[in-house]
Amino acid sequence: TTHYLFIVVVAVNSTLLTINAGDYIFYTDWAWTSFVVFSISQSTMLVVGAIYYMLFTGVPGTATYYATIMTIYTWVAKGAWFGLGYPMDFILVPVWIPSAMLLDLSYWATRRNKRAAIIIGGTLVGLSLPIFNMINLLLVRDPLVMAFKYPRPTLPPYMTPIEPQVGKFYNSPVALGSGAGAVLSVPIAALGAKLNTW
Repeated sequence: TTHYLFIVVVAVNSTLLTINAGDYIFYTDWAWTSFVVFSISQSTMLVVGAIYYMLFTGVPGTATYYATIMTIYTWVAKGAWFGLGYPMDFILVPVWIPSAMLLDLSYWATRRNKRAAIIIGGTLVGLSLPIFNMINLLLVRDPLVMAFKYPRPTLPPYMTPIEPQVGKFYNSPVALGSGAGAVLSVPIAALGAKLNTW
């Protein structure tokens, strides 16, 4: 009983860690500007939380379960904003599950080798999460129109959405997000695993 209770505690705390890492919800009025920060924080925290969780359970599939919990949390938040009168497109639910499935697959394929899961799985998450979420954002209906028509009441003046500057290097959020996410996910997850062994 204590073992299963501890697993539940790990799952809840890891989930809270991830949803509090940066802006875990894509608000339409700030989605593109926060994309790189989101990609770095979420790919890193997904790997750290999932590896931490898998090391205690030893069961492939726990990363997907973990991502599903976060997805449910976000849909609840989306429903809350919708209840306040905002349109459904105002919040996008991030796509965590496919990347978590890749992490689970790498853990299973490497015969539960935690180092291989960290290196291979962390790289797969860092590369795939920004791409899946970019596709998600491309499906938004007129994000700038939505941004100015339905501004968040808590949005500070300096965060007012602006038209992106064409031709600048930061106009490729997939490249920046994927690169930074892949590079940072592996060492931080390795550090998390190292701390776990202490």
